[in-house]
Amino acid sequence: MHRWEVRDRYYQIMKKQKEERGEEYSEIDVEAIWNTFLGQEGIKAAPTRRKLARILAQLYRGISRKRLQLYPDVKRVLEDLRPRFRMALISDAQPCYALPEIKAVGLDGYFDPIIISAYYGFRKPDRRLIEKSLDIMKLIPAEVICVGNDMYRDIYGASQLGIKTIFVDSNQGAKSYENVIPDYFAPRFEDVLKGVEALK
Repeated sequence: MHRWEVRDRYYQIMKKQKEERGEEYSEIDVEAIWNTFLGQEGIKAAPTRRKLARILAQLYRGISRKRLQLYPDVKRVLEDLRPRFRMALISDAQPCYALPEIKAVGLDGYFDPIIISAYYGFRKPDRRLIEKSLDIMKLIPAEVICVGNDMYRDIYGASQLGIKTIFVDSNQGAKSYENVIPDYFAPRFEDVLKGVEALK
């Protein structure tokens, strides 16, 4: 099978998966896509298909990711915040690579809960991801500050629930969205500490 055929079939399965979910902010399940693909190719044994699907998902991520590294000062900021605040992580991602990547960069242990969109079938700015985190932590929006680097997915999403927001300017994510204005603008990640002090 030619690589373009693989790509086209992958996208067909992905499109069908999104349509079946019927979500406004639909999230895909990469492992399920590869599982379906392998089933179509005649691999009948479910345990074998699941293992191969996970390997293919991780392989694709490894090939498509240029590098994996933290922004400057992330660990220092988290170390400063950890004794004073409970922290959650809400990520539009696939667990088969997000969880190993969190561990690889040394961020495991900082966040509880870790909410990964693929587990739920929808992604940010869907408010249900934030609400899930609030439920687990037994918090209300007025007690929370959202830190994000995407004006649409993070800042708009959190502001819809009345959560205070800190926008971190980075090399990723939407820099603006309609008339959304964060409560605090952090030009660098280290400035999150100033934002937290200003908003708490």
